[in-house]
Amino acid sequence: MGLRVLVPEKISDRGIALLREAGIEIDERAVDAEQLLGVIGDYDGLIVRSATKVTREVIDAGTNLKVVGRAGIGVDNVDVDAATRKGIVVVNTPQGNITSTAEHTVAMMLACVRQIPQAHASLVAGKWEKKRFEGHELNGKTLGIVGLGRIGALVAQRCHAFGMDVIARDPYIAPQRAQRMGIELVEMDELLERADIITLHVVKTPETLHMIGAAELAKCKNGAVIVNISRGGVVDEAALADAIKDGKIGGAALDVFETEPITSSPLFELDTVVVTPHIAAQTEEAQDKAGVIAAEQVLLALRGDFVPNAVNLEAGAELPDFVRPFLDLGRKLGRLASSLAGEGVGALDVSYQGQIAEEDTRVVTLSTLRGFLQAGVHEPVTYINAPVLAAERGIEYTEAKSSEAADYTNLIRVTTHRGERTVTVAGTLAGRSNEARLVEIDGTPVEVSLTPYMAFFRYEDRPGIVHKLSGVLTDNDINIAFMQVGRRDVGGEAIMALAVDSPIPNAALQDMIDAAHITSGRFVSLDE
Repeated sequence: MGLRVLVPEKISDRGIALLREAGIEIDERAVDAEQLLGVIGDYDGLIVRSATKVTREVIDAGTNLKVVGRAGIGVDNVDVDAATRKGIVVVNTPQGNITSTAEHTVAMMLACVRQIPQAHASLVAGKWEKKRFEGHELNGKTLGIVGLGRIGALVAQRCHAFGMDVIARDPYIAPQRAQRMGIELVEMDELLERADIITLHVVKTPETLHMIGAAELAKCKNGAVIVNISRGGVVDEAALADAIKDGKIGGAALDVFETEPITSSPLFELDTVVVTPHIAAQTEEAQDKAGVIAAEQVLLALRGDFVPNAVNLEAGAELPDFVRPFLDLGRKLGRLASSLAGEGVGALDVSYQGQIAEEDTRVVTLSTLRGFLQAGVHEPVTYINAPVLAAERGIEYTEAKSSEAADYTNLIRVTTHRGERTVTVAGTLAGRSNEARLVEIDGTPVEVSLTPYMAFFRYEDRPGIVHKLSGVLTDNDINIAFMQVGRRDVGGEAIMALAVDSPIPNAALQDMIDAAHITSGRFVSLDE
């Protein structure tokens, strides 16, 4: 029997035809979760959109499964970790819908500031309320873009054509690149204060959850408009509704929501709010491109060829068993270095010491670059697109090796450069399970396991710090898994690494910094 692919959701006819022409047997049929578990073992490939949940149970039941294709940008509905462990390649279509999403963003801006849906509803209801619907021009207004990735850049390009001034907040974009785009990079508070319209194009992480909340809305220009076409949950919808009711915020346009599907919300009751049911990518062109690209990538994976859009390239790569565990270590060190370094990083150095330096470490370096970029990029960062995304942001990266081991048999050191300022983190693998472990921050020994939720603090070494920090966490019902303090000298600068069982909200983190008079503090999520 030949290769078989299950397609439980509608994708473009061109994509289906491409696979059939290659001799692949295609089964297009809708299946529920239980049916999927029962039949997935008969298929070599699976192509889904957003409705089908490819869970760990589905992955385990897919005894012949070689590839899962996601006809879209996000892979939230696919258990990528489970697929990777089974050697199943997961692919997505990151370029398929960026134009549609950017255009929908501009459409929502116009619909909101010109009250187009409200005027339509009034007219078809038999009313002629011409004077009621006085709107605003985009020309001459200031647009604030949070997240200047591919979609944010396309939105900026289109809004420049409207005569808008564009400012942006993106710590992962080099200033010279923004300047070439005609965009002024600013701090978040300045963006909130200056922008007439604020549009978000960020990935959803514990750090970006409710990044626009009551405190941020209070800083906005009176009458500002909030647009969210990125991910549900990055805007606190209850706080936004309150700010609109109070007259602080002039209106909002949302395509995504914290809970989906959603049919009832305080925002739906407000006259100055425009909403759509997550349709930014729902254009004929975007769906056609996504289906074709997904089919092309699935076909490459089934043939055993190189797969450019593989989200988990390591699943299909022929890596030595010795090297494979370092992929996770590199990713986590890159993610940590990104958080501790802050914005404006122009270069990233990855160096290897010990036996690992004798191996081909290029894929580990790419994994480190993935981790560095993950928090600041709207689309999933893969081994393939990471160099492109870094170049777009003006970030250079290098690799260096030394086979001489020092304190550890194998060590990866990651150094970020922001002008003359550097931040360095180093880690190794420990134990039979190859646990990823941090061993150094800026030359200070701090030996801790790299767990999903962590916080790092710098402060002057003195008594009482642990008590004050733990008190704030207790007040917020956040449990401490472990903590470790590193220092070079008694009474000098100390660095604390803290592992917790749940994310630390921004407000709680600031309370910790204030309570202990700490120099700096960062919460970091090391999850994929």
